[in-house]
Amino acid sequence: MSSKLPLVQGTLDLLVLGALSGGARHGYGIATVIEERTHGALDVEDGALYQALHRLDRDGLVEAEWRPSENNRRARYYALSTAGRRRLREEAVTWRRYSRAVEAVLQGA
Repeated sequence: MSSKLPLVQGTLDLLVLGALSGGARHGYGIATVIEERTHGALDVEDGALYQALHRLDRDGLVEAEWRPSENNRRARYYALSTAGRRRLREEAVTWRRYSRAVEAVLQGA
């Protein structure tokens, strides 16, 4: 059995917003935060990550700017917008309710 978990449909945007809650990051940094915080259980594919970032940018939930990375290469950094912070709070509440409901059904399984 693989130690990696598949992403539940519809959760990638929430994961990206959560990864950005600590400050601006480039795509690789976002993927690293997700992998580290889940102790390697979740691994986001590059294509899916950048599609999510473009979608979040288009929807005004993140702001993006080009700047030098840690290794002095030009990278696009993403940060939560005010609307993104609000969406993160709302979605986190919904996700926690959903998680508790699923856990309640699985108790005793």
